[in-house]
Amino acid sequence: MANRKLGRPTDQRMAMLRNQVTNLIWYGRIETTLARGKEVQSLAEHLVTIAMRQCDNTIEVTKQHMNDKKQVEQLTVQNDSPARLAARRQVMRYLYDIPAIQNKDEEKADFQKRQKDVKHQVVEKLFREIAPKYKKRAEEKGQGGGYTRLIKKGPRRGDAAEMVILEFI
Repeated sequence: MANRKLGRPTDQRMAMLRNQVTNLIWYGRIETTLARGKEVQSLAEHLVTIAMRQCDNTIEVTKQHMNDKKQVEQLTVQNDSPARLAARRQVMRYLYDIPAIQNKDEEKADFQKRQKDVKHQVVEKLFREIAPKYKKRAEEKGQGGGYTRLIKKGPRRGDAAEMVILEFI
């Protein structure tokens, strides 16, 4: 099946779709045209499926660490398994990074501490929040897919393009 051209050259079309999929994952819903919405829906569901398969695939590792007093401490940490790491890299290859925004009432030190461990916020949200939610739903209902919905809004004023709201269910 061929993809829709959406009236743009390939590089512009791919950049637009990447941007819309990233915004859909980050914000949970976007407003777009019907043709774009159908393409974004397909891509977003594919990325959620990739994340769902590997969201719980972690390995517990014990590491030795020297503290300030030159004593050896045993640390137990959760690392990604090789399959999960490959899935994360596959998703990161497609999604854009959204820069972190400091809250108005948040101190600079608190913001830096909060962002120290998170390098790719959109991918973290996909693997930590969205994928486990849909994995649980798939186990309960016994079905996969159907993570997003298109709600038609009507024609856009100006060019009468059919507008839709694309959101996660």
